[in-house]
Amino acid sequence: MIANYGYVDGSGEFYISIDTDKCVPCDGKPCIAACPKSMFEKITDDYDDEVVWIKKAVTKSLKYECAGCKPASNRPPLPCVSTCPNDGIKHTW
Repeated sequence: MIANYGYVDGSGEFYISIDTDKCVPCDGKPCIAACPKSMFEKITDDYDDEVVWIKKAVTKSLKYECAGCKPASNRPPLPCVSTCPNDGIKHTW
C-alpha cells in the first residue's frame, strides 16, 4: 500500500510517499535515523506490520521541514531515500 503524507498549497504539492509493502521487510528502518528532522517514526499498521510513517505534526510543513535536504539547486541524494534499501520512499517535489 502506498501511504501519502503531505499537502497542497498555492506553491505546489508536497508529499512524501511510503510504500508500506516495501517497508515491512526492512530491518532496522534506517530512514528514521537518516532524517535530520526526525520526521519518521515506526508504527504498527492495521495488518499488525511494523512500518514507518511521517509524524502528524510535520505533515502540513514538509516543504519547510525538508528544505535542509532539498535545496533548490545542487541537490544531494536525500538521506531518507538513499538509506531505504527497498526504494520505498518518494518525494513529489
